[in-house]
Amino acid sequence: MSSEVAGRADFTQIRYAQCWEDADILVAALSTAKAGQCLSICSAGDNALALLAAGAERVVALDLNPAQLYCLALRVAAYRELNHGELLELMGSRPSHRRAELYQRCRTLLDQDSRRFWDAHGNEIDAGIGGAGKFERYFALFRQRLLPLVHSRNRIQQLLAGGDRSRRLKFYQHQWDTWRWRLLFKVFFSRFVMGRMGRDPSFFRYVEGSVANHILSHTRFALTDLNPAENPYLHWILTGTHGEVLPYALREPQFEAIRERLDGIEWHQLSIEEYLQRHPGQRFDAFNLSDIFEYMSEENYQALLEQLLAVANPSARMAYWNMLVPRKCPAALSGRLRGLDDLAVQLYARDKAFFYRDFVVEEVR
Repeated sequence: MSSEVAGRADFTQIRYAQCWEDADILVAALSTAKAGQCLSICSAGDNALALLAAGAERVVALDLNPAQLYCLALRVAAYRELNHGELLELMGSRPSHRRAELYQRCRTLLDQDSRRFWDAHGNEIDAGIGGAGKFERYFALFRQRLLPLVHSRNRIQQLLAGGDRSRRLKFYQHQWDTWRWRLLFKVFFSRFVMGRMGRDPSFFRYVEGSVANHILSHTRFALTDLNPAENPYLHWILTGTHGEVLPYALREPQFEAIRERLDGIEWHQLSIEEYLQRHPGQRFDAFNLSDIFEYMSEENYQALLEQLLAVANPSARMAYWNMLVPRKCPAALSGRLRGLDDLAVQLYARDKAFFYRDFVVEEVR
């Protein structure tokens, strides 16, 4: 059985050069299983590595797109070979004029396919591998070409300085939320533009309603209720670097923990369905499912949940995001899987990756 999205999406390029899902809340959601066996969607690999840092004994990272696995392979090589500051340079989190040199130090640790891929992407390495994906280029266009038409560099820095909630709300209402901002946002983050330049158009198959309005409301939350000064995802979108705030897997304490545990991660170019068919004896304590259920029908979503339940240990946890399509455990499976709704709401309230409408945490009964 193959994944539904496999026949519709384009998997010929890096789609996400970073994980745009907050690993802080992911790790908290899966904390009871942190010493166990974890199954994770790979994406760029950051959150699979975050699970290692949190104490997972073993992480199996899966992706249909080989380019996403090459991102993880280069990260693993960098964690082995570079120090923390050098890793941040290679990622693009910090300025650097020596990324090609840093890559060469990592190159010998790569498998042949990963080496061939990154050898052909020297420009992306020079610019920082965290900006090498289609989604990141989409944000770069927004940041470099369109945002300056609405807000000055000084105003952007004022926003990112944060402050208490009263100050943030006042700044947003009187300085940031202009008609130009709302117009730009609704055009650039429309379903049509995002499908052409950001996400794969097939990812919107089950979406209803206005994509831009949804994202705009959550962006307001991120700029007012949450503190922009503490948000690495927002810093990257608006400046092209992480500034002084870093995602979970790139922080120095987690860097050291990941480096010590790298032998515990493996990756495969397979859908979850195919992996489980090929490894029928596997059992897992935690599942990082990203937002994959958005891309499948309700019927296929339930079928995959049943497959996951068949390989889940007692009290195993699943965590996943809904961006535009609501997905939660169907009533037919409620006797085997229960929603940890209070925990999910608490964690969602501090989700720094602010695109998502919901965060779901469920536990095997």
